[in-house]
Amino acid sequence: MIRRQSLPTAAGGLAAAGAAVAATVAVLSGGHTAADGALTALSGTKAAGPASAGTVSVSTVSVSTASVSTASAGTGASGGAAAAGGTAEGTAAEALNGRMVPAGGESAGGGPAGTAPTEPGLAGASTTHLLVPDVIASVPGGLTQADLGRLKKLGGVRAVLAIDGARITVNGVRLTVLAAPAAALRPWTPPTTASNQRVWSAFQAGDLIASAQAATAAHLVSGGKYPVAAAVSARITDGGAALLGVAGVDGVVSQAEGRKLGLVRNVAVLVNAPAADMTKLIGQVKAALGASARVVGLAPASVSTRLPVDAAPPTGRPASYLQLFQESAAAYCPGLSWTVLAAIGQIESADGQNIGPSTAGALGPMQFLPSTWATWGIDGFGDTGAPDIMNPFDAVPSAARLLCADGATSGGAGLRQAIFDYNHATWYVNEVLALAAEYAREY
Repeated sequence: MIRRQSLPTAAGGLAAAGAAVAATVAVLSGGHTAADGALTALSGTKAAGPASAGTVSVSTVSVSTASVSTASAGTGASGGAAAAGGTAEGTAAEALNGRMVPAGGESAGGGPAGTAPTEPGLAGASTTHLLVPDVIASVPGGLTQADLGRLKKLGGVRAVLAIDGARITVNGVRLTVLAAPAAALRPWTPPTTASNQRVWSAFQAGDLIASAQAATAAHLVSGGKYPVAAAVSARITDGGAALLGVAGVDGVVSQAEGRKLGLVRNVAVLVNAPAADMTKLIGQVKAALGASARVVGLAPASVSTRLPVDAAPPTGRPASYLQLFQESAAAYCPGLSWTVLAAIGQIESADGQNIGPSTAGALGPMQFLPSTWATWGIDGFGDTGAPDIMNPFDAVPSAARLLCADGATSGGAGLRQAIFDYNHATWYVNEVLALAAEYAREY
């Protein structure tokens, strides 16, 4: 997603960011209308080459947007309740590489899902390793492999993604469209988009996936074929609307389709660096790319602890991870938002996809250290016998109990402290809260 903006927010910076993204793509593609065919006459200071990473850029302003999380899937930290005198599980460095959500389809519960190897009764699907953009940047003429190599070497940078793009006309309406291979782009999209196999099947077939707003503006109907004026004149099939996750981007197409349309290659780069200082990172990116680079930070200026609480009582044994998070919060920590459990579950194990052991020895879908589990592990949802660290029906309720003991239901500073106790890293707290807010919006 190119920084997660699932739904419009009140932040005025979002509109400015969207306009800047669109303007940057237009400038980089020559600033001409698609009818001019000017995309083929691109001039710039650098020659674009094939890339392994990237996205769109804007101006050097800070933008506050709704975001999501990144942390290591399968090597994450957990546990350490202050109330029990525990310590943080694992290290922040182990939890920086990304999170995962289902990619092969949606769960029966319609929300975050994953397969739990020991619990086939939980709905799940194959996963994709999601990454969250923290900075986007561009260089006139496109980025080179050398540019991308320098970015990858910056401190705290975990991933980069180069993306083709341009302003083109679809059904008579100017749209900002990006292109990348599905396997490269999918991990950067919002959870609901990454988990929607229908969207990616259409994308792979060469269809345009547009934002709902763009589809409305251009009068696009899923399955319809529409005229396109880009570097060439063509027709394209609308593959349906989806959350794209970046303000100012109206649609995405496959890299192959983008090449047919003549989109500008490597128009920009997307950078994932969740633990970096954003002000410093923006400066480093600009220095790495040169004075002509346009760079914008996408990390939220602040994250809120105001999250929805579902007081509905459990309805029985959960059938999906979504239900498991919801019912665990309601039954084992009344007053805790289920979205916090969902965020931690995604960050720590991709909902049971990466159950460890981590390098610190953490295990299971919620990545408890055995020593922490010995204190906080419980049987959940009618299970009997010794609590099983690998069993999500025990692990998620145990995480809820742990968070409760650390004051999560008090909200505000109490919730932040409880999440910090789960993993002693401020960036982790912010990532959990940001992802929790995204789940609240999307589900």
